[in-house]
Amino acid sequence: MGNQNNVTEFVFMGLWRNKQIELLFFFFFLICYLAVLMGNSIILLTITHSHLIEQPMYYFLCHLSLTDISYTSTVVPRLIKDLAAARKNISYNSCMTQLFTAHLLAGVEIFILVAMAFDRYVAIVKPLHYMVIMNRKRCNLLVAVAWSLGFWHSIALLLMVLSLPFCGPNKINHYLCDVKPLLQLVCKDIYVVSILVIANSGMVVVVIFLILVVSYILILYHLRKMSSAGRCKALSTCSSHVMVVVLFFVPCIYTYVLPAGSENKDKEISVFYTVIAPMLNPLIYTLRNMEMKIAMQKIWSQMSHSDSK
Repeated sequence: MGNQNNVTEFVFMGLWRNKQIELLFFFFFLICYLAVLMGNSIILLTITHSHLIEQPMYYFLCHLSLTDISYTSTVVPRLIKDLAAARKNISYNSCMTQLFTAHLLAGVEIFILVAMAFDRYVAIVKPLHYMVIMNRKRCNLLVAVAWSLGFWHSIALLLMVLSLPFCGPNKINHYLCDVKPLLQLVCKDIYVVSILVIANSGMVVVVIFLILVVSYILILYHLRKMSSAGRCKALSTCSSHVMVVVLFFVPCIYTYVLPAGSENKDKEISVFYTVIAPMLNPLIYTLRNMEMKIAMQKIWSQMSHSDSK
């Protein structure tokens, strides 16, 4: 059949097939999306309008919040619209665009989390050399590398999917255009392609997650030499990052390590890294961080003072 492609649009089957449940979750996801926008915007505003932007940890956090807003905006607005729609259709070109953009931004987020882990490692293991190693030039380089690696990961997946023939069924058992549900619609054997997808996404996520785990084991080892006060402060900042990593990586590993076509809860689990994690990140980084709380209070006081004038 070659690479014949007779499909011009896809139809999402969505998370549920019960209209009452879908309308209920329409409001739930709308509230979640507004919380993502508001929470991450507050972090961006706080960091960019305070001295915190000069610190590498908060510089990376600023980029993480921007990526969370962009990534969620690629997926959730369409999900909300489809929950209220009678027919959940998307054109072939729009589907490929969503696939590329979602994987690009997810890839960038993964590598920014790696950069944040590296920053914490240097701060605790090599504190005397911290400002030399984590200078602004190197921070900019790490962010640029995150975007570059995210782009190559995403473009590889996109080119792989574009080369596949879709010549019959067009119902995607998901709420977004992701590579695994799309592979189930391909009208040729997908064994080799599934292995490539696992290598591109699944194994990469597993390897990066293991690297992060090792880095935090080394951090815990070096914390033994610190004073009690220093240990508590280091654990406070590190624990926030660990929580974010677990919320994002564990669902990703579950989704992308298993081959396409396997019976699992991909679309339900994916809600964690497309909606829940971006919504909880601002809470994790603000409620557990005294510097962020102080900076937010100062900005709020300045804004209140300027309004009173």
